[in-house]
Amino acid sequence: MLCLSLVWGANHAAIKIAALEVAPLFMAGVRSLVAALCLLAWMRIKGIRLFPSRIVLLHGVITGLFFGLEFGFIYVGLQHTLASRMYVLLHTAPFFVALEAHLFLKDDRLHPWKVAGLVLAFAGVVSLFIRDFGTFSLSALPGDLLALAAGLMWGSTTVYIKRFLAYRTVPLQTLFYQVLFSAPLLFFLSALLEDTAVSGFSLVTGVALVYQCLIVAFLSYLVWFELIHRYPVSLLHGFTFVTPVIGVFLSGVIILGELLQPGLLVALVLVSVGLIVVNRKPPTPSRP
Repeated sequence: MLCLSLVWGANHAAIKIAALEVAPLFMAGVRSLVAALCLLAWMRIKGIRLFPSRIVLLHGVITGLFFGLEFGFIYVGLQHTLASRMYVLLHTAPFFVALEAHLFLKDDRLHPWKVAGLVLAFAGVVSLFIRDFGTFSLSALPGDLLALAAGLMWGSTTVYIKRFLAYRTVPLQTLFYQVLFSAPLLFFLSALLEDTAVSGFSLVTGVALVYQCLIVAFLSYLVWFELIHRYPVSLLHGFTFVTPVIGVFLSGVIILGELLQPGLLVALVLVSVGLIVVNRKPPTPSRP
């Protein structure tokens, strides 16, 4: 699990590096397309049906659109804010999941631990926008808002899959639908909003793209779903707080040379602790 966190922790640096020569929305579309083709081959080898029914196809398209918007927000947002801030704000997704699950899922209600986690996460986000901490910048605001929107879309996709697809598909199918149907949306948005898709293509850009497409979007997600099949989900999600921490230091500080400022550290601690608290199971009342 730590290896996966390291892989995901370097992803935003790879995006910012490749974005020097490849337009962000176009790059996100390429990522989804390559990952979809790799998953298609893998599912053929495993003998997994692509679309068990028409209703699955419909819900698959919707999850793909959600996924496309999420990564569109991430890729564009990274051009306007720091990778370290993106990691912190993006990982508010589990807290959106907690809120939406309470509203739309019958057996996943808020309890005191989740509420405490939500409060911590909210405090962490607020700390990023307090001038006294020295991290707030008006120029970074569009990127920060896109990061929060990406977290919202990530959480919404999770709840949607849980409600409409979890009992109809296996995890690999839902992953395939997300990358497959997000690609056309991202290419369409790129054609609509971006003037030049590729302005150059150096070796560094090529390595960054391969990393995003094959290492992150295909192999790491494949390993993640295999782990889900083998181990309790609660155990795996207990490690999710590590990813924003590694992302801030690996992508932000080590690779991109971003400065660690007090507000960012406070936000990182609050959001990470909030993740631990949200994933904590409420105490089971003892029987008399």
